[in-house]
Amino acid sequence: MSEITTSVVRSGRVVRVAPYVLASTAEERRADLALIERYVIAAGMGLTATVFADAGQPPPIGRRSGWRAARRYAEQGYADGIVAIARPAITTDRAEYEALLEDLFAHRLFLAFLPTEG
Repeated sequence: MSEITTSVVRSGRVVRVAPYVLASTAEERRADLALIERYVIAAGMGLTATVFADAGQPPPIGRRSGWRAARRYAEQGYADGIVAIARPAITTDRAEYEALLEDLFAHRLFLAFLPTEG
């Protein structure tokens, strides 16, 4: 992530991120988006106006419409990365996670999570 964000900052732009949420209810989605917004603003990054979410019991990450839309949005240059609450919102499968990170990095994109408390 730091290599990509450093490059963006050096170009004189603000790092922009697209929020992605995996939530069971609308209330949970709103709460997660609010947490992401506070974190992004405190970190000095820009938050895209478009938000992305999937609901319910999720299929693998590559088959989630919200995730695919967030990724396309970032690939098109509207965001430099994607931010989520925590890794379980993306995948708990190690191989799938590593492949996802490699793919994002190959497109000069990053994935970030909110810091854990404690």
